[in-house]
Amino acid sequence: MSTATKQNRTERLVARVSPHDKETIELAAEMEGRSLAAFAVEHLLTKAREVIEERTVIRLNEKESRRFVEILNAPARKPTKKMLDALKLYRETVIER
Repeated sequence: MSTATKQNRTERLVARVSPHDKETIELAAEMEGRSLAAFAVEHLLTKAREVIEERTVIRLNEKESRRFVEILNAPARKPTKKMLDALKLYRETVIER
């Protein structure tokens, strides 16, 4: 059972589609043995979760993971003038005092 069916459904979602698109979606819903609404909500949620994961999770292969750890474990380098200028600008424009 999806999260949507466990929670109170109080919000409404409306979308305009072409007749051809609606027929296609209805056919797919019918093939899955679901109502149009249940089909749409489940697939929208699945896609939404995929997009959120894509934008929030970073995946590294073994080589990338090793390189990342090497960089984290490397001794700190002296900040460059450009870095110090950026820090100064940040402190002047972003940090509230």
